[in-house]
Amino acid sequence: MRLSTRKLLDKAFSSMGIIAILIMLATLIVILVPIFSKGITAIVFKGTIEHRRLLYEQFNRGNKDDLAKELAKVSKARQPVYDMVANYSKNNLSSYDNIIPILEEISRRQDSLGRRVKRKLKKYNKAEDIEHKQKAIEQTYDHIMDSDYANELSTEALALKKILNNQQAKENAFSEVSDLLHKLLGPFPGEQNPALIRKQYGQTRWDRTKIILHSLLYVESWDYSDKSGMGKKIATPRIDLFRGTSLEPLFEYLQKNTKSMLIPRRTFYTGFFFDSPKDSHIFGGILPELLGTLYLTLGAMLFAFPVGIITAIFFTEYAGDSSVVRLLRISVSTLAGVPSIVFGLFGLAFLINVIHIPKSVLAGSLTLALLILPTLIRASEEAIRAVPHTYKEAALALGAGKWKTIISVILPAALPGILTGSVISMGRAAGETAPIIFTAAVSVGKALKPATAIMQPTPALSWNLYNLCTEHEAVDQIRHVQFGMAATLILVVLLLNAIAIFMRAHISKKLKG
Repeated sequence: MRLSTRKLLDKAFSSMGIIAILIMLATLIVILVPIFSKGITAIVFKGTIEHRRLLYEQFNRGNKDDLAKELAKVSKARQPVYDMVANYSKNNLSSYDNIIPILEEISRRQDSLGRRVKRKLKKYNKAEDIEHKQKAIEQTYDHIMDSDYANELSTEALALKKILNNQQAKENAFSEVSDLLHKLLGPFPGEQNPALIRKQYGQTRWDRTKIILHSLLYVESWDYSDKSGMGKKIATPRIDLFRGTSLEPLFEYLQKNTKSMLIPRRTFYTGFFFDSPKDSHIFGGILPELLGTLYLTLGAMLFAFPVGIITAIFFTEYAGDSSVVRLLRISVSTLAGVPSIVFGLFGLAFLINVIHIPKSVLAGSLTLALLILPTLIRASEEAIRAVPHTYKEAALALGAGKWKTIISVILPAALPGILTGSVISMGRAAGETAPIIFTAAVSVGKALKPATAIMQPTPALSWNLYNLCTEHEAVDQIRHVQFGMAATLILVVLLLNAIAIFMRAHISKKLKG
């Protein structure tokens, strides 16, 4: 081959290597930038007065006097909303007035139907609120339609049905507005405090507030009139449903005064890493998952690291080329390609059902140790083989025994390469989900203390991230938690890798010295 051709090929391969590195970096940027840009919103966001009230009441964090002043301001701003809702609900009692004459006419009949309707009317008159009056009217209507007199009273029945349908439409529209207002502002004054934490507070984040406000101001529907294309989303002003009622001014007031009712403020919520979750991760942080991931990762390395190194020493220094050794090598290579779910099922079948280790950090760590063991063995084996043979010869020549040579000469020289394999193993152990589903992970759990964690199940970032993305009932409300948890998992892996790389560099420098 001519010299010029070799130079051209060298440049071509170098260029291809650079291009491959750039493509890999671009891929990492495309994947990681959206995760971190959205994950940071779990920590930095616009928090409302409801968020500050939540932090004080649930986590005992914040200034009581400042909070009281802000609550007094928002209470004054919210009062017109409460008044408009109360007035509309009160005025709505008169909506059944058109039904009463029809029922009174039926009650004059001298038969069992007339007597029953008369009793229902008395019940209606005694009712003091809209819910009980509505229930009395609906029961009366159902009784009439189920009786033998329905055909005979067809005119009155149709009139009742029309009035009730119109009233039901109004009730549904008002009920939707009421539900959205409760989501926006929390419980109204005088209402019983709900059991769920998510219903005890209004919107804690300004980004979610804008979504709820849009739902309050507009009714979304789909237009399928264009047969050639897909449906088109249409937003109709909700105020059109309440024209001429006491609730009409509500929508303009909300549009102008939402900020004064919730007082959004830039928030830096470091408690995302240090608080336990509340109400299925809708509030609070990810401390139990963060600790659980560290426990499982470090536990797996604690079991796998010595076994992996001892096995690698056996293969390189003591094992011959017998059929048993070849079988062991094939087994290690085969285990490296086994799907992770198989390790999880093995942990369930053997560790939990046979050995009777409870579902815990111990069972999960052992399962993850088995998962990363083949990688650690291969990396350690290659690192030991890479140690110059002269090191071993020099130690033996000075009178050191074989085991002394391995411990004092070969292993220190191979340690940087062994740590490289450990870095890869730790990253895989931290990010695996399948092996810990049956052996260690739980969806809800408290932060475990190191002294008692080993025999208890634990939440973990990888499993809970999967759980929040696939099974959570309020998935749209916790997008920031999902991305925050994913970004934290990546940071944990990077941190563990950085520690291992620092140790490897320090050891390499020491060996050179």
